[in-house]
Amino acid sequence: MEAVKVETINKGEFVKISYTAKLEDGTIIDSTDEEVAKEAGLSDRARYGDIVIVVGERHVIEGLDDALEGKEVGFKGTIEVEPEKAFGKYDPENKDVITLTKLKEKPVPGQRIQVGDRYGTVERIIGRRAVIDFNHPYAGKKIVFDVEIKEKIEEPVEKIKALFLLHTAKEVEAKIEDGKVIVEVPRGASFDQFFILGKFRALDGIFKHFDDIKEVEFVERYPRPETAKEVEAKETEEGKEAGELEVEKARTEKAEKAEETEEAEVAEAGAEKAEKAGEAKKVEEAKKAKKPKKAKKSEKAEKAEEMEKTEKVKEEKSEKQKTQKKGKTGKTGKKRTSKAKKKES
Repeated sequence: MEAVKVETINKGEFVKISYTAKLEDGTIIDSTDEEVAKEAGLSDRARYGDIVIVVGERHVIEGLDDALEGKEVGFKGTIEVEPEKAFGKYDPENKDVITLTKLKEKPVPGQRIQVGDRYGTVERIIGRRAVIDFNHPYAGKKIVFDVEIKEKIEEPVEKIKALFLLHTAKEVEAKIEDGKVIVEVPRGASFDQFFILGKFRALDGIFKHFDDIKEVEFVERYPRPETAKEVEAKETEEGKEAGELEVEKARTEKAEKAEETEEAEVAEAGAEKAEKAGEAKKVEEAKKAKKPKKAKKSEKAEKAEEMEKTEKVKEEKSEKQKTQKKGKTGKTGKKRTSKAKKKES
């Protein structure tokens, strides 16, 4: 029996994971699963789906990052992270009172706002001032992760693409040629501030993880815009193709309908034939069933006929006897007459 290869996750390796993060009371605060996130009312993630991270580089919170090391590919389970390695302990002193005039708009309690380079939650409003809590909303809370380690990424090009997706939230095309990475970035990415900042972090990652890479080249392609005439010709061609597809579709549907009709007719004819055959069989069976009765009736008739013949023979015999008796009586009379004549003479 072949031994199953076990892949253990080590620091510095690229792994694909999915997770859902919850508070201890079950409140979902983050998820790579779009459906789960939307059901929880979350919508602040740039993109959903599995993410690729480099273990040990804090692409996820510290406690989760540390817990992944030593796990095996295919791991699916729960990882609990204490506040110290999640969003920190809650510091009651990490609050400030800010004059409302320093804020861009009038805040309301519970609102998340930015003050300088810090983000905080408006705790309450006192006259013309606001008390801002600069602790993280989940500070002092244990975070529970439902995690699955999907796979370990080995291909260099896939690792480079993963670094750009991780740091810029944009998908890029990439290839490696003679120690040079050529990255084709999306159109308009050079005007995207988040991409501009993120691409330098991606560059650092490439040079850190690939010793044989000496250069990275960015390619941004802008094809010549189509003229109105070209657009019209393209639309005409597309319309023609669409029309041909519709005609072909109509033909196919007509052929299918004709085939269905033919099949239905054949089935109906078969059913009718079977029905007639069934009726004929029933008639034949009925005839067979009546035959014995008919034979019985014929036997009675023959018996009656025989009795009738016997009676007729008897009658004929009786009639004959009567006739013979009558004949004898006639002869006797003649004899007596002749004798009488003789006496008289």
